Amino acid sequence: MKTTHVKRAFKYRFHPTDAQAAELSRTFGCVRKVYNLALAARTAAWTRQERVNYNQTSAMLTAWKKTEELAYLNDVSSVPLQQALRHLQTAFTNFFGKRAKYPRFKSRKKSRKSAEYTTSAFRFKDGNLTLAKMAQPLDIVWSRPLPEGASPSTVTVSQDAAGRWHVSLLCEDPTVKPLPAADAAVGIDVGLDHLLTLSTGEKVANPRYERRDRARLARAQRQLARKAKGDGANRVKARRKAARVYARITDRRRDLLHKLTTRLVRENQTIVIEDLAVRNMVKNGKLARAISDAAWSQFRSMLEYKAAWYGREVIAVDRWFPSSRLCSACGTVQDRMPLHVREWTCDCGTTHDRDVNAAKNLLAVGLTASVCGAGVRPQRSTPGGRSAMKQKPLQREP
Repeated sequence: MKTTHVKRAFKYRFHPTDAQAAELSRTFGCVRKVYNLALAARTAAWTRQERVNYNQTSAMLTAWKKTEELAYLNDVSSVPLQQALRHLQTAFTNFFGKRAKYPRFKSRKKSRKSAEYTTSAFRFKDGNLTLAKMAQPLDIVWSRPLPEGASPSTVTVSQDAAGRWHVSLLCEDPTVKPLPAADAAVGIDVGLDHLLTLSTGEKVANPRYERRDRARLARAQRQLARKAKGDGANRVKARRKAARVYARITDRRRDLLHKLTTRLVRENQTIVIEDLAVRNMVKNGKLARAISDAAWSQFRSMLEYKAAWYGREVIAVDRWFPSSRLCSACGTVQDRMPLHVREWTCDCGTTHDRDVNAAKNLLAVGLTASVCGAGVRPQRSTPGGRSAMKQKPLQREP
């Protein structure tokens, strides 16, 4: 069996002392300042038809530290500042590779507060993590153990909008190995009435976490709207209260998706999904909120990287494949299938549940593509493109 080396980020809550919180807040501000200065310099150079790379921005950082105006950059660890420049370089690389939009400036109120430390800027010994410029280790809540013998290569400290402090330790996890081959394969149809419908006939209920907490969220947002704009203490408390509701929704949704994707990957060798254009679908004003709450893109992302970890295969079927209109018994394609039709009977006499039938058809075409190649185009007349494609293993970046 092929040996894999998977790096995983283990995220924990921690409770900083007042001195640690002040030091980290200063670091967050300096990281944001350096990122914005470097982005401004690179943008100005671009307008002059010049290219500025990481090495040049690193030299600029050294010069900025020597000025009286930016001398406070010397008060924090230099490693997070250098990492901010590396992140900016990555952002430009993705932009030039047409994988992302042009980098944007970081906002003091809206951008994520975080700082990244490499091995030269922290000490990890006997379960105690001490960051540069700090005398005491962080008070981390070890909700789960790190892999035995693991040594973090990168530590990222962050504070979310709800005021919670998190530390993420990136280390190699030797426990992640390809699972023994399984005979099972499953087709998955995502939806709104049911979050997932499997080709086995199983349906997973859609918990609709955002809709459950909608009244609580609306009340918190109304209270925030009544506060005078600015940085007043009451507005800060109201903003944090609304953020806690958002965090509750996000945490519960992520927890469910992790459990579902882990189970699907462990039980099945091949998983077939539909290649949905979620970015376009959320432009539908009536369904955008429900689609966002279902988090289909997050589900697919988790499924793909876990399949790569454990030696499973994920196949995405072309979004134009008529999975709902195609009879899984005789292969007849219906002319129309409005969304309100949840059950229908084919001319061959077979009665179908719309979602189960779609999942069965996805599984069938996915397995065909897996065996015969992704050029198979059953029941499709749209020129160009392919009905199904294997997913390349998703490489998780540190």
